[in-house]
Parts: sequence; structure tokens; C-alpha cells
Amino acid sequence: MDAFYASVEQRDHPELRGKPIAVGGSAIRGVVAAASYEARKYGVRSAMPSITAKRLCPDLIFVKHRFEVYREVSSQIREIFAEYTDLVEPLSLDEAFLDVTEVDEEKFKHLIGQSGEPSATMIAEEIRKKIFEKTNLTASAGVSFNKFLAKVASDINKPNGIKVITPPEGILFLENLPIEKFFGVGKVTAKRMHTLKIFTGKDLKQKSELELVQRFGKAGRHYYRIVRAEDHRKVNPNRIRKSIGAERTFFDDLITENEMREKLIPIAEKVFDYMKQANNFGRTITLKAKTPEFQSITRSKTFTSEPKDRELFLSIVSDLLKNHFHEFQEVRLLGVQVSNLQKDQKMIGGIQLEFDFWDLDREEEE
Repeated sequence: MDAFYASVEQRDHPELRGKPIAVGGSAIRGVVAAASYEARKYGVRSAMPSITAKRLCPDLIFVKHRFEVYREVSSQIREIFAEYTDLVEPLSLDEAFLDVTEVDEEKFKHLIGQSGEPSATMIAEEIRKKIFEKTNLTASAGVSFNKFLAKVASDINKPNGIKVITPPEGILFLENLPIEKFFGVGKVTAKRMHTLKIFTGKDLKQKSELELVQRFGKAGRHYYRIVRAEDHRKVNPNRIRKSIGAERTFFDDLITENEMREKLIPIAEKVFDYMKQANNFGRTITLKAKTPEFQSITRSKTFTSEPKDRELFLSIVSDLLKNHFHEFQEVRLLGVQVSNLQKDQKMIGGIQLEFDFWDLDREEEE
């Protein structure tokens, strides 16, 4: 979807249309969850501190999030996907992979292309049309022969566009692609690559697999393959959740240990309640803190079995704070995450606390 949260707000509030808006955060505190295209022209992006966003765009309008509405719209979109295939792998509320290689030819004979089979491009165009008709929101699509290329392609002609990359085009497309556009390469990794004189896919392709692994670890092997259009991952409709957690950004920085504990325990309680409801506990408990300088600090403790008692869980979180308080002392954000879950859990939304100032569940890489 195109600027999903922001577009929903502009759809439902006509007075916001054509104006730069940010969902989440506030003029002086918090983090931007989503920015309208009008705001993006000024450099405003998701995961950006609100104060930075306001400095870049003085006329920026901050809008409170409405996750129940976003989930409802997301469900409408998923229903459209399901008309075409059961192989839908959600990445988030507004993004998913679809495998349409085995769609019902009889049902979609109006979409049969020159190959004699239903055309993925025509299917994508029809899905985009249906999404707009049902939600009054625009969507962009990437169509290709593997997941990596489809993901990259989906960003090429945003908003309200489509990009198709065929097998004969794949290699040349990747060779000419700026390294920053490679999905999974964040700002820090891109800078490291620049020091190695890697600026495009063609430059990346000159590096041996051994060198890339030495420089980037396991990710190096991934980079070596994707630049050659080698991505054999299947669309997985049962993508699992590896952790459960929540976090909150505060209006005022927290300074004392007591202040932090007072704010941290309700977050921990919400996480525990979610685990109990899902009957899915984890062995690793992580405390997350972010300083006023936006430095993220995480401290974890792993157990041989899952803590399933509420008071025990809360005491573990409290002890993590007590034992590591001296490392950060002053914080703007606190969070609790549980991993090493006892059972796999499908990605079907998950926990989201009603924060005064929302912070992203999944931040940009590095």
C-alpha cells in the first residue's frame, strides 16, 4: 500500500488531503510511524524522531494513530488477495507476497496472457483496481520471478504504480540498481559497502562470495546470491513470529530507576497477558531502552524453561532494569520483548499497546 497509515487518515479526514502529515509522535516527542507523500518531499520518513521531522517540515501535521482502523482495512485487502491465491505471506499490515503461479485458469480466464496462462501482471493490475474500489486507497505492486526482485520492484513506481521485472531483465536490472535500493541493505551497511567501492549491483557482483562473507558474515552469502537473481525462497503463508514484545516512547525523559520501573511494569504486564492469551511463552526476556540521544540498548536473560508465572515474569523484568540501570540512566523509550518462544506462532497481527506516543515495532535496519 502507498503510505498506508497516512493515506487512511487523509481518506477519512478530507481536511488533511494534500497536506504533509505524520502518523504517530508529536511536534516535540516520539517517532514518526508513517508520513504522507506531501511530507516525504521534505525528507520526512518513518522511524524518524518527531522533532527532526518537524524541523524538516515546519508545517507538518501530527495525527494520532488508529490501529483498529488500519487492521480493518488490512483485512479488506487480505480478502481480495484470497480471491486469487491461498499463498499469501504477510510482511506487515499493508504488504504481502503473493504466489499466483497456480491460480484457477477457469476462474481467471479473462486474465490469460500471451503464454496461455493467467498473467501475473494482469492479476496485479486487477488486484490494485479492486483495492481502490473497495478501500479508496491506492496500492503499488512489484511483479517478478522471485521474492527479492518482486519486493524491490514494488518500490520503483510508487505511488499507485506497478513494475514488472522479467527473467531476461533481472540481471541487468540488478547490476544497475544502486546498492541502497537493495532490500535488506540499510544505511549503515550501505556506508560499509561504499568504503569497499560498492555503489551498484554491478560493483557488488565483482566481489567473491568469500570476501563478502568475511566482510558481512552470513549476510554476505545472501548478497552474493541476490545480485545474481538467485532467490529460491517460497511464499510462506505460515510465516512464524519469532518474538512478542511492546515498547513505549515517553513525553518526558525518565531519569530515576523508580520512574522507569513505574512505566516499565505496565508494558511487561501487557506482554505477559498476550503470551498467556496465546499460550505461548518464551525463554529469553529482553529489556530495551533508548536514550535521549537515540542510542538503543538491549539487555537479555535466557532461562532453561519459559517463565509462566506472572509475578516471576515481572520480577525478571524489574531485575533487568535494576541490574542495568547504570548503563543508560536517562531514557526516552522502554520496551520488553520475549523470544525463544515455546511454539511457532503465525504472523497475524500481534500485540500493539495503545501508546500516547507510538514507536515502531519493527525499526529500519540498523
